Amino acid sequence: MKILKFKNFTIYFDQYLFITISLISVMGLFFLYSASQGNLNIVIKQAMFVAFGLFLMFFVSQPDPDFYKNTSSLFLLISFILIIMTIFFGKEMNGAKRWLNFGFFTLQTSEIIKISLPIFLASYLYSKKLPISLKNASISITLIVIIFLLVASQPDLGTSIVIFLAGMYILFLAGLSWRFIGAAFGILILSTPFLWNNFLEPFQRQRILTLLNPNEDPYGTGWNITQSKIAIGSGGINGKGYQEGSQAYLDFLPETETDFIFAVIAEEFGFLGVSVICLLFFFILVRCLYLAYNARDRFCRLSIGGLSLIFASTLFINLGMVVGIIPVVGMPLPFISKGGSSLLSFYIAFGIIISMATHKKLMQR
Repeated sequence: MKILKFKNFTIYFDQYLFITISLISVMGLFFLYSASQGNLNIVIKQAMFVAFGLFLMFFVSQPDPDFYKNTSSLFLLISFILIIMTIFFGKEMNGAKRWLNFGFFTLQTSEIIKISLPIFLASYLYSKKLPISLKNASISITLIVIIFLLVASQPDLGTSIVIFLAGMYILFLAGLSWRFIGAAFGILILSTPFLWNNFLEPFQRQRILTLLNPNEDPYGTGWNITQSKIAIGSGGINGKGYQEGSQAYLDFLPETETDFIFAVIAEEFGFLGVSVICLLFFFILVRCLYLAYNARDRFCRLSIGGLSLIFASTLFINLGMVVGIIPVVGMPLPFISKGGSSLLSFYIAFGIIISMATHKKLMQR
């Protein structure tokens, strides 16, 4: 990491994360052009988001971590209000009400609370004695479940799962006892029938059943995952070549610009191409773990750990969905898939990670 000191100000900067994320973002524009079948309008709009996102990442990396710690309650409150506004005044698209229309842009509000929740929990728990008391754990879990249910009601199962995991990551990293974790896991298992019948939408239940037996309806509910597997398998070692993927260009593969863009990359660039992408993502995760280990205090370690594990969860859900090991839930590939709110939320998250990692104190806690 670099700390550039000038006469009147200091710039905080981690060149490893910035360069790697910039490289993946530029590669994403290259992939998106092919996935959109040469639609320049989509690529130009995405490039504008990338440029603004990189600026945003640099901007939010400059404040001291104490700023985020002291404003975490306000940040969460604003995010919560936006979620409530979405429920009542949100823009409905494809049967889901997840966006607020501000005229000049549309915001997916769940992407904001995905960042604010772990930072708030880190600020709440960092000074608590270990192991975490039943009271503090109960307060945290209640907050996590409320936000999870609000986002899931939009419905947005993918993001709600990530938000739930985000909160649980912080509790785990903060020292939640294994006895409590085991009890919570047992309750979750016992409540599975209730959740299946009363919580999941019919189309979500069908996606889970399709995962268990994709050949039951290969031309209906199993179509997406079947075509994705065909695209990935047909890429072989070296791939078919740029813009030579038949599954995408013949419209067999759905959502090629968003959820299934990884399948497009695999078909066109093969095992070698996706290995490069996965190695870059892996480097980001390893770098974040290193920064968390060397962070100045417990709040910073919890925040970096929570935000980086959100990134890891999003990666796992997208890749697992594309290769057919988890149900299709609609999750973009970070820095590569088309999108505004999700893309910018990750730039903000990594900007906060850089802030937590580069600001040091003379006295370590």
